[in-house]
Amino acid sequence: MKRITLVVSVILLSVGLLLAQEGQKAKADLVNAQGAKVGSAELTQTPDGVKIDVTVSGLTPGMHGFHIHAVGKCEAPDFKSAGGHFNPTGKKHGLKNPDGPHAGDMENLEVGADGTGKAEVVDKQATLGEGTNSLFH
Repeated sequence: MKRITLVVSVILLSVGLLLAQEGQKAKADLVNAQGAKVGSAELTQTPDGVKIDVTVSGLTPGMHGFHIHAVGKCEAPDFKSAGGHFNPTGKKHGLKNPDGPHAGDMENLEVGADGTGKAEVVDKQATLGEGTNSLFH
């Protein structure tokens, strides 16, 4: 299975700080190693956490890793500037890890034969407001 990490935190710093009131939103463009836009993510504060609606295109079919990274900076070609996964509570990697997961660990994103995919997930460990679990730190 070929995996591509989608880095949602790429553009978050340019969006600015939002209050964690229900309905507050942020948007991020998702880019590949060549700098081409391959999708977008819309983040909405809900009572349960941050809802993330992701739409991608132009990717290889199959399952792709989907994570929020710790740094709001994402430079091609290797994206190492994004740092590790968003993990303000020091948990272990993996949604099913008994000692985890990272706050930035999401379900994999399935991309269809046409190269497109959509997902809606709620990150219960993140907020668009202030505090340790803020995506705008």
